[in-house]
Amino acid sequence: RLILHTDSLLCSSALLHSRLPQMDPTVTLVLLLSVVVTVTCTTGPLVDVVVDRYDIPKVCPREVQTEDFVRYHFNGTFHADGKKFDSSHDRGKAFISQVGLGRLITGMDRGLQGMCVNERRRVTVPPHLAYGSVGTGGVIPPDAVLVFDVLLLDIWSTEDKVQIRTLVKPPSCKRKAAASDYVRYHYNGTLLSGAAFDSSYSRNTTYDTYLGQGYLIKGMDEGLLGMCVGERRLIIVPPFLAYGENGSGTKIPPQATLVFEVLMIDVFNPKDDLIVEVKKVPKGCTRRTVIGDYIRYHYNGTFQDGTAFDSSYERNSTYNTYIGMGYVIQGMDKALQGLCIGEKRRIIVPPHMAYGEDGVGDLIPSSAVLVFDIHVIDFHNPKDLVQIKVTHKPQECNMTSEADDLIQYRYNCSMMDGTLLYSSDHYDSPSITTLGENKVIPGLEKGLLGMCVGERREAVVPPHWGHGENGAGEVPGSAVLFFELELVDLQKGVPEGFMFVWLGDGPDELFPAMDLNSNKEVPLEEFSAFIMLQVKEGKGRLRPGLDADSTIKDMFNKQDRNRDGKIIEDEVKPKVDEESETRRDEL
Repeated sequence: RLILHTDSLLCSSALLHSRLPQMDPTVTLVLLLSVVVTVTCTTGPLVDVVVDRYDIPKVCPREVQTEDFVRYHFNGTFHADGKKFDSSHDRGKAFISQVGLGRLITGMDRGLQGMCVNERRRVTVPPHLAYGSVGTGGVIPPDAVLVFDVLLLDIWSTEDKVQIRTLVKPPSCKRKAAASDYVRYHYNGTLLSGAAFDSSYSRNTTYDTYLGQGYLIKGMDEGLLGMCVGERRLIIVPPFLAYGENGSGTKIPPQATLVFEVLMIDVFNPKDDLIVEVKKVPKGCTRRTVIGDYIRYHYNGTFQDGTAFDSSYERNSTYNTYIGMGYVIQGMDKALQGLCIGEKRRIIVPPHMAYGEDGVGDLIPSSAVLVFDIHVIDFHNPKDLVQIKVTHKPQECNMTSEADDLIQYRYNCSMMDGTLLYSSDHYDSPSITTLGENKVIPGLEKGLLGMCVGERREAVVPPHWGHGENGAGEVPGSAVLFFELELVDLQKGVPEGFMFVWLGDGPDELFPAMDLNSNKEVPLEEFSAFIMLQVKEGKGRLRPGLDADSTIKDMFNKQDRNRDGKIIEDEVKPKVDEESETRRDEL
């Protein structure tokens, strides 16, 4: 039980650190202590310091102790009339001292004990604990009771070390920052009181530097060691490991403890090489990329903290380039070698193998480590030929496809990653073409030559045998195409410009052979019967794919030179074209 009498001016030092509430003339205050103490305060002169803790922060991780250094602001007034005799606020500079070693008046040495940063106290000091019966410098008169209104800004000790508190730790950490590493990080910098002095976020750029090379204050060099990309730390640096007695600029005062909230963005070492993580290798990989190949691949590009900076997927277009010829950054040029079609890799590129200290505008900052997740769609070499693989050959193969033949075929056309582009199955009947007439891409025609009816093939067609750099329809530019082919029907053809050819030697006397009734003239009906007889007997061949009657009528009209509706013997004889002087012999 502690008994207080309000007619007393001050109580003993047992009350130093308690704020005294407004009370009735006699109040009983029960304190939960291991020993019950009774103190009586009586009216009389001031015998010790009175501390009024009128503003205490909710969180107080550290209290002032003897030998601690402190930095604080104060207003000093006389107890008698409230007149101000000194103020650190007026000077614009906080007061710095060490507590409990006689460097302050005794009353302040006692009044600052147990104080927290950002706490406000009113400390009343009797004369014998201040400047006594002498006073000082004509400012403090003899026997003056002094009142100090104090705001504590900082506490530190010569025994202090850098304090590190991990706020966020990434799920995985493959690498920790070490001395000689180059780091990029964001930070908010405050004094111990919470007053901000700097922030990389406000400049929208990371702070970039080497560790352990003297480019940072000692406490920061120490506090960043061991950090992972994506880790957040609170780093508290005592003044002697920061800017010490000099401070820095206008925002960091002398002897200031600094608090940094740090987010690590990047860590690398100038000696780092490319890091390649193989995520997926397709089965049956028979060919890998080499220098000089042309590759198409998709990628997602991020920084080490996962922030995306580019993606080919978002553009719905692969990135296409030659390998090892300097068209891409050095690290990517190296990483693209030895890949299979369909392979997936993660590539971590240090800045000296990427965009270096310059970065790329607002897209890639200076000295950024780049992470690429790539998926190879296809690749080829400009010297590649069409690759043909026979997957089924019929037992009997008496006739194979060649130029001028009319063929029917089934096909599936895909990209090398398996994406189906076109298929004859999407139509009611197989595709039809005449070989040698440039009606299909050269690579497909190459794959269709020499086939038997019923034969099946696979053909890999590089872009210079396909649709080239521009692509066509659903086919992307520079795409390698994969065809599955089956020959369904084959009709032997005739050379371009002809409608009929003899499959051996024709009749020695052509007109008598045509004149079936020997009346010296051949009308259309007789001419048609003659031609159809040659086809039936295997002696001649009409152009396939056209209506036979129309073809024969066209042949007849060309042979009937005087347009009288019949062919006579003179019209069958060879004629020399006066303009070209070349022989024209329709049959």
